[in-house]
Amino acid sequence: MTEAKPGRAGHDNPLDIDYEPSLPPGEKRRKPLLILFILVSVALAAAAQLTLKYGVDRITEHGRSGIVLGQPFASALRVAREPFVWGGLFLFALSAAVWIVVLSRTALSFAYPFAALTYVLILLADRVLLNVDVPVMRWAGVAFIITGIVLISRTGHTT
Repeated sequence: MTEAKPGRAGHDNPLDIDYEPSLPPGEKRRKPLLILFILVSVALAAAAQLTLKYGVDRITEHGRSGIVLGQPFASALRVAREPFVWGGLFLFALSAAVWIVVLSRTALSFAYPFAALTYVLILLADRVLLNVDVPVMRWAGVAFIITGIVLISRTGHTT
């Protein structure tokens, strides 16, 4: 039986939030590939949100007939019959699967801020695909999000 080696000095507990798995000798962490996986997960999550919204809009006739909380069975049945809701849930599952790979390769404090890109993608989809007017303050917020992510991406992804 071999002795377990810590991922970093003093961090050998995989339940520790800062746990980093050790790599075999000679294997380098590939930051560009890691960022690509993060972006794929984020894109799938944004696509899931858009798909769910489309499905809910079909169910509620674009808000004219909302989901009635006082009739949970009938409402759940309406939702369960909508294929776009199932498609959105499937995309979320794919996003989560890719995210699990990401989490196995880097610190959560490096990866998680990239999740804010879902907001950026949703805002762009609102503007470009759905022709929604986007206030200037939202664009300013997006600029801050992107600036923060660029700064984070320039740091090491292990601690």
